[in-house]
Amino acid sequence: MRDGRARGHGGGGRWAAPVDEPGTMRLFFAVPVPTEARERVGELMRQVQESVGDGTARIRWVRVDGLHLTLRFLGPTPDDRRAPLEAGADALASADAPFEVVLDGGGAFPSLAQPRSLWIGIGSGADRLARLADGLTAAAGECGLVLDTRPFAPHLTIARTDGLRLGAPAAHALADAASGLDIRFTVDRVVLFRSILGGGPARYEPLHEAILGATIPSP
Repeated sequence: MRDGRARGHGGGGRWAAPVDEPGTMRLFFAVPVPTEARERVGELMRQVQESVGDGTARIRWVRVDGLHLTLRFLGPTPDDRRAPLEAGADALASADAPFEVVLDGGGAFPSLAQPRSLWIGIGSGADRLARLADGLTAAAGECGLVLDTRPFAPHLTIARTDGLRLGAPAAHALADAASGLDIRFTVDRVVLFRSILGGGPARYEPLHEAILGATIPSP
């Protein structure tokens, strides 16, 4: 995969979309955010954008119609691993049941003062999301994939602010605007997505849905 950091004439770095190797797709497992919750998050994002001003256009805001809670990022994945990954997700989801998630509060990684990404936090339901993430990590390992082993930190990413002057003001505005936030929705599926980069904000193509509590047909 080509490095996602290109060089300009002045030697400074600028972001460029990575290019995947032939026969691979950039995959991840996530929980899609339903329409009503997306609309409320979109209102919050517009509130933050208005508080920051014109320069907010340089911040890479995610597409509201593609909002999701990432459970496990797989990265460039060989095409022949897709079927066993889907089967593993189906088995995991069938053993669980739908549950409620609450979006609550906002912040930034690694800090409000020097943010690289802006996020909305997870209150109720975070432990259930973590359990799903752990199960998906195990399923990916059984498929021969070696993944990042950092602990799962449930959150909803809404923007990338790497190195931007307005990153810190936007992070503080988000923390203020999201204080006392209470957006609830039901998690009833895990989706395997393909991430398509380049030509604007990333786009996410759903490839497979694993339904929580579903009965898996006998082979």
